[in-house]
Amino acid sequence: MLVMFNNHCVYITDKNLMRKESFDFLEKYLNNSSPTGFESEGQKLWLEYIKPYIEDYFVDTYGTVVGVINPEAEYKVVIEAHADEISWFVNYITPEGYIYLKRNGGSDALIAPSKRVNIYTSKGIVKAVFGWPAIHVRKVENDKAPTIETVFLDCGASNREEVEKMGIHVGCVATFEDEFTVMNDKFYVGRALDNRVGGFMIAEVARMIHERKHKLPFGLYIVNSVQEEIGLRGAEMIAHRINPNVAIITDVTHDTQSPMYDKKNSGDIHCGKGPVIAYGPAVQNNLRDLIINTAQEKEIPFQRSAVSRATGTDTDAFAYSNAGVASALISLPLKYMHTTVETVHKDDVENVTKLIYETLLKIEDNQDFRYLK
Repeated sequence: MLVMFNNHCVYITDKNLMRKESFDFLEKYLNNSSPTGFESEGQKLWLEYIKPYIEDYFVDTYGTVVGVINPEAEYKVVIEAHADEISWFVNYITPEGYIYLKRNGGSDALIAPSKRVNIYTSKGIVKAVFGWPAIHVRKVENDKAPTIETVFLDCGASNREEVEKMGIHVGCVATFEDEFTVMNDKFYVGRALDNRVGGFMIAEVARMIHERKHKLPFGLYIVNSVQEEIGLRGAEMIAHRINPNVAIITDVTHDTQSPMYDKKNSGDIHCGKGPVIAYGPAVQNNLRDLIINTAQEKEIPFQRSAVSRATGTDTDAFAYSNAGVASALISLPLKYMHTTVETVHKDDVENVTKLIYETLLKIEDNQDFRYLK
């Protein structure tokens, strides 16, 4: 049947995992800003949501949040996503009051012109726009793609002094303003689904374990890491602190069906066809096979991807931490990564959640994933 969640029409079936409370949290969490290095407001929301489903939690120096189930257990399993989103730093304010920027993560200058942004200051949020000269005054035949050197913000100020009176200074962070929507009753759309939708999914796993009263034979660490977008830094730090035996990471990967993708290089990945299970050196084969066997047994659709030297996700940080951690990557197909219209299929969100949950139920206490024993 169709029901309305906050003016969004969402299709619900008996098998659907999405509750109204879960949907409301997802919308609130995605609409909140969580720039790399400034994730604390989003982390507060995430922690408040997950608290009823965990026994303990801790927060590290840079803001990674870890919820724990069965904290006394010696054998430790991590499920992990990253909390940060791409953004911009104020780098230079012109005498005329225009603002030039530096990237904070993989921000795309090509999509910036005409976008609205929020600039975060000690006085609160300041609204601004990425301005761009009108087509009437440009020689269109000489147009070049926007770059970090040519895009700029306009906050409605007449000069540098007025900008500074608003609380804006070098180092202030800015994020795109676009908000979460549901498209065609099938797709979730917005900025920063990479990878706060992952944080949502692992929180739902914790909820399912709690509400279905599963007694895990190991300690489960639900990790929402910071600073992935600048080099997996939050995962690197927290992996050493937890020192887990197993880590299952979830992040997004490219749907390659829309125009301009090269399937020979990027693979043949579809939104709506299930979680993507990665193959690569950082992925521990026995753990990966356990995930695949679980998907097949539980009839969860899945896809495969090859990641070559590195996954480019927090999987790498966990796999190569400490003395080596059995790690695997379950990805969520996503269209239009690092734009303001990142798009995922709701069925994939539910199936990634279900696959992580069902895999955890298959892991035994002190399970030895080594290839040779």
